[in-house]
Amino acid sequence: MTTHGLDPMERLLAERACERLILEFVRRLDLGEPGTVCELFTPDGVWEWPYDGRRVEGREALRAYFGSRPADRLSRRMCTNILVTVDSPDTAEATTYFATYRVDGHTDGALIPPRLPANIGHYEDTFRRIDGSWLLATRTLVLPFGGPTERLAGSGRP
Repeated sequence: MTTHGLDPMERLLAERACERLILEFVRRLDLGEPGTVCELFTPDGVWEWPYDGRRVEGREALRAYFGSRPADRLSRRMCTNILVTVDSPDTAEATTYFATYRVDGHTDGALIPPRLPANIGHYEDTFRRIDGSWLLATRTLVLPFGGPTERLAGSGRP
């Protein structure tokens, strides 16, 4: 049996490759490599947030955008309900729910008491396979719950 022109194993491998991209995206943002997020996108890739009209297009613009993240930002994104749909041998789409915990003014080694998430929403992604590798073509941020990033006092300790 085939789905979208793929046998079940090909479909499963495509779904897993797209899931890994989703998880690699947040790992790079949260664990100190934000400027490299651009490598996960197609050369003409787009990140957008329709709420405030933000749209970043192309790898160099994405590198500058994500690389401008404050050095003292501490964040962790919890992703769940990842649903990847393979549309063809070279295209797929996904919806991923997330919650972001984030503060600015963090000092390495400082333990921060738990806070409520700064943002809760979902990503709507499209993927393209180029030269055998799956990449993000578009990532749209849908954010029904959000607020400003808290800035910690001086040393990063409340």
